[in-house]
Amino acid sequence: MHSENGPLDKARISSLVSYATLAPSSHNTQPWRFEIADGEVRLLADRTRALPANDPDDRELTISCGCALMNLRVAAAHEGLGVSCHILPESGDEDLLAVVSLNEAEQSPGGEADLFSSIEGRRTYRKRFQSKEIPGPVVSSLSGAASEEGAWLEVIESKDNRERCAELVSEGDSIQWSHPGWRRELAAWMHPRRRGDGLTIPGLVAPVVRTVVRTFDMGKGVGAKDRQLAEEAPVLAVLGTAGDDVGDWLAAGQALERVLLAAHSQGLQASYLNQPIQVAALRSRLRELLNQEGFPQILLRLGYPEQEIGKAPRRCLDEVME
Repeated sequence: MHSENGPLDKARISSLVSYATLAPSSHNTQPWRFEIADGEVRLLADRTRALPANDPDDRELTISCGCALMNLRVAAAHEGLGVSCHILPESGDEDLLAVVSLNEAEQSPGGEADLFSSIEGRRTYRKRFQSKEIPGPVVSSLSGAASEEGAWLEVIESKDNRERCAELVSEGDSIQWSHPGWRRELAAWMHPRRRGDGLTIPGLVAPVVRTVVRTFDMGKGVGAKDRQLAEEAPVLAVLGTAGDDVGDWLAAGQALERVLLAAHSQGLQASYLNQPIQVAALRSRLRELLNQEGFPQILLRLGYPEQEIGKAPRRCLDEVME
């Protein structure tokens, strides 16, 4: 990572990486590491933070790393730097997902810099949205954002298909919650905020909450709530890719984060109802609702938030950067 006056200093590199770490991730696991070597930023999967029950193929882990890569690209563009990404370099290290080279002399085209102000404002908004409709041109612009990263975003339009999609979400909840191993994994990632990762719960009640989650199958109640969120979503959309390998998952992550940042710039927030994709038996049924060829990677609900919510905790930069 060189400028015209030599390598960028560590503080500047650290600043760019700090924005990368604000990306979303499954269970807020933050499954990424960054190495600074030979003037480059190397993005690696941190598989010690994998979710074997929820994400057995590390598909969502890789998508999360793709989101972090997009944030790094946006932050670098905001700094006026040119960005060159070498995806899945042949290194013998399956954890090495991308090598990012930056050039101060040549700024990248593509409008990434315009998305920078949304990195810190993006939230995973799990509450109900306003009933306000999202204008068609805004939705079209989000589909365009996905296309720029080699993915597609298809809105589920018809009432029948929305209902069928909502049913799949509820069915996915029932299947996941019925598995004790899945519940144990979810409980293990429920932490007080001071831990810096995971799904935040108040420290005083954390032991009780984790015990309840581990012990009881709450799939019916959770499924009913998620079904309602799906049915009421102003926009319910699937982000997908032509293929379904590691490179496609990285592309999906970059597309997802570009969509999320573009959505925030229009006053929108999003959350995920990925159960029909996480449960392999349901994924093909979700595909049947779509016009696009390929593989669904993320099921999104988008809308205007009713209130501001706080940001999710993040680990210290020293924990993710070498």
